Amino acid sequence: MKELFGLMKFGTQSALWAAVINTVVAIIKTAAYLITGNVAMFAEMMHSFGDAANQFFVFIGSALSKKEPTERFPGGFGRLVNLVLLGAVLIVGVLAYETIVEGVHHITNATQSEDWFWLNISVLGASALLEAGVLYKAMKEITEHLPKEQTKGLKLLPLSYKHVKEAKPATKLVFLEDNVAVGGALLAMLAIIIATYTPFHSATGYASIIIGVALIFVVGRIFLDNAAGALGVADVKMQARMGARILQHEHITDIQDLDVIKEGDSLHVELRVEVDPNMTIKQADEIRNYIEEKITESVDNVTDIIIEFDDDDGIDTWRNISSEDKK
Repeated sequence: MKELFGLMKFGTQSALWAAVINTVVAIIKTAAYLITGNVAMFAEMMHSFGDAANQFFVFIGSALSKKEPTERFPGGFGRLVNLVLLGAVLIVGVLAYETIVEGVHHITNATQSEDWFWLNISVLGASALLEAGVLYKAMKEITEHLPKEQTKGLKLLPLSYKHVKEAKPATKLVFLEDNVAVGGALLAMLAIIIATYTPFHSATGYASIIIGVALIFVVGRIFLDNAAGALGVADVKMQARMGARILQHEHITDIQDLDVIKEGDSLHVELRVEVDPNMTIKQADEIRNYIEEKITESVDNVTDIIIEFDDDDGIDTWRNISSEDKK
């Protein structure tokens, strides 16, 4: 138990903040829905409960994935976060279905309602602001590897969307879910205004369906990403970056093979380099240290590096592979 609590400090902080805030928001929305019976508020309530449950489990999974390897699991627990996220998307999928069904039901039985207008607007407005705070924290985590001067002010917004594919699995889930959360709250507010002041009384039902469909998109995106992560997907961009750095050493003539495998938030690196067969053990050790240093300079979440040496065969293998990848 002590070890479990010790690992919690390594969990993804944006997921923890999102879990806490979404729990508070979900409780507020539940109270508002029970008072008003508004279907758009129901959709937002379901969305917030789903996000809170998801992000809590994601935080736990991201923390446990940092557990050191054991005799029973010598490969470590890096991919545990991917398995947790695969389970988490099931929750979102069920809530998305319920949200769409409730929206369809409201469209077929739409009635005008001006009751509790300002309560609904106030709750959704406050929710949008709280969710925006969580989204901002996720954006900061996505761009934390970039120079600070590049992420100042509004520059953070386009950069976070540009680099979201490179984000850790837990951070990516929080980012996607809170995009839907902020957008959903604003959409629900607009739907309530339209349903109250125009003859289009079914607007909240359509808003509920749109929110549900957006949640399904998140489910699909997160499922595909984490299914690949659980299987062990190669980080091609990182392979190219590491390969270029490694070949800067004057005594490394070629790279026969270089694999950078994502394991949850971490990377596992295996490579085989070609060197002069007449070099000494001391020189080989110096090259090994050089390679490890260059790899850890490229990224800070490498769990292990396996390096093999081979004779120079006179064939430019790595540059040929890199050229094929670019085609």
